[in-house]
Amino acid sequence: MTLRVLTWNIKTGGSGGRLDAVLTLLRRECPDILALQELRGFPGVRMREVAGALGMTPFLARSPLGQPVAVLVRPPLRIVSWSAVWWRLHHAAAVVVTPTAAGPVTVVSTHLNPFSPGRRLREARRLVARCRAARGPVLIAGDLNSLDPGTDHTGRLARLPEHHRRRHVGADGEADTRAIAQLTAGGFTDLWRTAGEGDGLTVPTTAGGGQEFSAAGMRLDYVLATAPIVAAATRARVIRGAEAEYASDHYPLAVDLDL
Repeated sequence: MTLRVLTWNIKTGGSGGRLDAVLTLLRRECPDILALQELRGFPGVRMREVAGALGMTPFLARSPLGQPVAVLVRPPLRIVSWSAVWWRLHHAAAVVVTPTAAGPVTVVSTHLNPFSPGRRLREARRLVARCRAARGPVLIAGDLNSLDPGTDHTGRLARLPEHHRRRHVGADGEADTRAIAQLTAGGFTDLWRTAGEGDGLTVPTTAGGGQEFSAAGMRLDYVLATAPIVAAATRARVIRGAEAEYASDHYPLAVDLDL
C-alpha cells in the first residue's frame, strides 16, 4: 500500500480567488491523506464542497481564532474515529484514526502558535501528551511555525525585522527550536530529515505573500511520525512551481509512504 501525505497552510482559506488554484494543485498531487491549515470560512458548506471536489472525506476542527484545521482522507481510506483539540492551542488540532495496510494510523493536522516561542513549546508538549494515548503509529502534519534543530539559522534570522525575528528566538537571542526538539524527544521523527529532497524550505512563496518570513526561506511546515511510519517514508518534497507559487504564502509538503 502506497500512500501520499500532504500538508498545506492555504492562507486564510484561499481567499482572494486563490481557492481554485489550491484545488487544481491538490487534484494534480492526489494525496491520500491531506492536512490543511488556515481554513477560514470553511466550517459547513465550503468544507463539504472542497472535500467533494477532491473526492475525499473530511474532519474539520474549529479554531477559537477562526482558522480551523482539517484532515481529509481518500477512499478506500476512511475515518473511524475523530476528535478536535483546541484547549491550550493557539489554533487547533484535528485528530483522526484511519485503518491502513499497516494497521490503524492516528493522523493529526495542527497549526502552532506563530508569535510566541514559549507558547509554541507548550503546545508541542500538549500534542505529545495527547498522542501518547494513541494505539499504533501517529503522524503529525502541519504548520508548526518552528525552526528545526541541527540547522544554522543565523543568516536567515539576521535578515528579519526585529518584530518578526522575535517570533523565532529565545531569551538568549539564539534560534528557538524547542518545539521540534520536544516532538522529537516525544518519539516523533521529522520525515524530511529521513527522506527529504532539496532544501525543504516551505516559506515564503514567490507570489503568495509572506513578509514575516525571511527572504532566505524558512522551513516551518513538517510531517513527523512515530515508528513504523518512519521506515516507510520513501520521499519527502516541497512542491514548487505553477499554482504553488501564488496559491498561498506556504508551499505544500508531500511525503510518500510505502506501507
